[in-house]
Amino acid sequence: MGSNSSRIGDLPKNQYLKKLSGTESISENDPFWNQLLSFSFPAPTSSTELKLLEEATISVCRSLAGLWTVFTLGGVGSKVAASPELSSPLANQSLLLLLVLANLTDASDAPNPYRQAIMSFKNTQDSSPFPPSIPHAFQINFNSLYTALCEQQTSDQATLLLYTLLHQNSNIRTYMLARTDMENLVLPILEILYHVEERNSHHVYMALIILLILTEDDGFNRSIHEVILKNITWYSERVLTEISLGSLLILVVIRTIQYNMTRTRDKYLHTNCLAALANMSAQFRSLHQYAAQRIISLFSLLSKKHNKVLEQATQSLRGSLSSNDVPLPDYAQDLNVIEEVIRMMLEIINSCLTNSLHHNPNLVYALLYKRDLFEQFRTHPSFQDIMQNIDLVITFFSSRLLQAGAELSVERVLEIIKQGVVALPKDRLKKFPELKFKYVEEEQPEEFFIPYVWSLVYNSAVGLYWNPQDIQLFTMDSD
Repeated sequence: MGSNSSRIGDLPKNQYLKKLSGTESISENDPFWNQLLSFSFPAPTSSTELKLLEEATISVCRSLAGLWTVFTLGGVGSKVAASPELSSPLANQSLLLLLVLANLTDASDAPNPYRQAIMSFKNTQDSSPFPPSIPHAFQINFNSLYTALCEQQTSDQATLLLYTLLHQNSNIRTYMLARTDMENLVLPILEILYHVEERNSHHVYMALIILLILTEDDGFNRSIHEVILKNITWYSERVLTEISLGSLLILVVIRTIQYNMTRTRDKYLHTNCLAALANMSAQFRSLHQYAAQRIISLFSLLSKKHNKVLEQATQSLRGSLSSNDVPLPDYAQDLNVIEEVIRMMLEIINSCLTNSLHHNPNLVYALLYKRDLFEQFRTHPSFQDIMQNIDLVITFFSSRLLQAGAELSVERVLEIIKQGVVALPKDRLKKFPELKFKYVEEEQPEEFFIPYVWSLVYNSAVGLYWNPQDIQLFTMDSD
């Protein structure tokens, strides 16, 4: 996982959803949805039919997107209702229909025109012509769309739309990354992850993948440390009177990792959380002391888990020597997984020290305070290389603190660290390849997204009855 890029972010196939067998429809009784499901996009037989299809596609996409932004913007500045689909039913139905259309599978001889339109639409302020290669094109006010997306992230369908646009439409992605108020979008996503216990697994995945996509951009990773937030009321572990958006993002992602370690134990969640941290690590700036502590605390938790697995493996091996009939548990696989995660954490710490040591005295302080944690990994064959810089930093600053005498205050230690950063020769730190990861969808993403979208329709569409006994596309507990 230490290479410059890696194929990560694979979505779990059929882990929570029942695999579709033999059909791509969902049984229900409403004639409108029956008609919608019958769409298979047959190839147009003439240029006139092709033109009509293009115009219809553009009209539907523009109308649905417009309806959703107009009606959801009606609630901006007011208290958000507990049930968005009931407070704005037309907007909710429009969004669900848009998601269904965008996730229809391609025909054998023609791509899904609705998906093509979603991938290529532009801002109304963009006067540049569409390339001839883009047949299904329209324009919409990006500012209104952005505002609506920021306001509506409490619902699965709004988060799924945000993911779809960020992942598939480069115009939207470029626009959002250029915004100077990214906290309006990032904070609702962080709140979804923070309340992971209350959210369904799909909503959490989408929120996490959105963060991963955003952290692929170095400009985003720098700017989030320049945004200072005050009094984050929903973060209850500790009172945060003032913290950067970047430090808060780190805290929430680390909390998600720890939750996953003790509860769900989902490797996809782990992989994507670590990838987001890795993407940000070279641009860590002025980390909040609590964020620095939590990074080291996570490493401490992983270290304890590593030692526990080693102890279990040793005891199991001793037991097997005395009884040839007892099968030996496969601790090797557990050990490989935990060591891979430990190495990733060491790479994240190393990336920060190598690229932005002078910006992060609080991380150096946390390293020194828990220096004993790293001792066992100095000579470990899996970590020796990545430990070189961490060991050098610990040794260098420990020596300076020793020279300063005993009974040093926190303020004095931080002062010594800041002075030492200037004195530490940068060429003594070994350079490693840039730690970067990119989200890549599975080869058959429809196995995840089609059941997910239709489960949202089943649970959120207003005024439509679905016979639970006829549903084959997803399991009824897939929420």
